Amino acid sequence: MTGTEPGDIGRRVFGDRLPQAQAYADRLATVGIERGLLGPREAERVWDRHVLNSVAVAGLLPEGASVADIGSGAGLPGIPLAILRSDLTVTLVEPLLRRSTFLTETVAEVGLDDRIRVVRARAEELDERFDVVVSRALAPLDRLAGWCRPLVAADGMVLAIKGRSAADEVSSHEATLRKLGLAADVLTVTADPDLEPTYAVRLVTT
Repeated sequence: MTGTEPGDIGRRVFGDRLPQAQAYADRLATVGIERGLLGPREAERVWDRHVLNSVAVAGLLPEGASVADIGSGAGLPGIPLAILRSDLTVTLVEPLLRRSTFLTETVAEVGLDDRIRVVRARAEELDERFDVVVSRALAPLDRLAGWCRPLVAADGMVLAIKGRSAADEVSSHEATLRKLGLAADVLTVTADPDLEPTYAVRLVTT
């Protein structure tokens, strides 16, 4: 698995949905870089660092869940999750015009506009509830929790894809999370046993 080629792992993870995943990866590696949504060096890491990393949390999402991807940027993790899980309905929330334009174009090109909508807004501006609110490398956990807490439906959850310091971040912001009525646990997940683990913080209401 190198660059924009999915390799055996990508093929194994996406199965018959690989053509959509490949179309998205190709768009990330071309238009996404041209418009500054990804750095110029990211073309060689689109699959392992972005697409497959995003779907590491797919197994944590309930069947038929409504999902909000906050600060979606280039569509990560929302678009890969929608490709892999055809039962999900996904809202990509992105305040910047150039990014939301890219998202709207990409969703149409990949053929997902029946299950994904793009909302140009900040998380704080939404007046909706979702089963799952996801984010990837967006903000420190205390700020992220404050943005996401009002968007979580009863019995819903926040899933924040983080780095190796996820547990330390939870410890650092424990008091803030408690004030928000949220309990946190850190999960080690992966889309495939042959991939490096991904760390996710799961927040649920108490």
